[in-house]
Amino acid sequence: MKNDIKKSLVYGSVPLGLLKGLGKLGFENTAVTSAPDLFTSLLSTTIGLMTMIAAIWFMFVFITGAISIIGSGGEKGAYEAAQKKIRTGLIGLVVVISAIFIVDFVGWIIGVNLIDIAGLIKLVQVK
Repeated sequence: MKNDIKKSLVYGSVPLGLLKGLGKLGFENTAVTSAPDLFTSLLSTTIGLMTMIAAIWFMFVFITGAISIIGSGGEKGAYEAAQKKIRTGLIGLVVVISAIFIVDFVGWIIGVNLIDIAGLIKLVQVK
């Protein structure tokens, strides 16, 4: 009976309580308690990457809009379309960058640090 319980606490060759993935991700034999920190790192990297992609996209839209203004040749409709393209790109960039400040402000209002994902996970963890 004692051996059956011991076997049930082991998954493969990794004791229960350690992370086991589908390949070599660098997290093998990492304690489950570090999962919130790993998730926070993944989320932070993803948000940073998406912000960089938004900035690069804005530069692309800005340059193509500027080229369209130059190439409009005085045509009012083409000039206004290029202006609208640049304005839309700028508004999108402002929204992406201000989103982090909006989330932080909402967290400040409700009294919870929404930026600290690991702290939120630990706050709602069932013990």
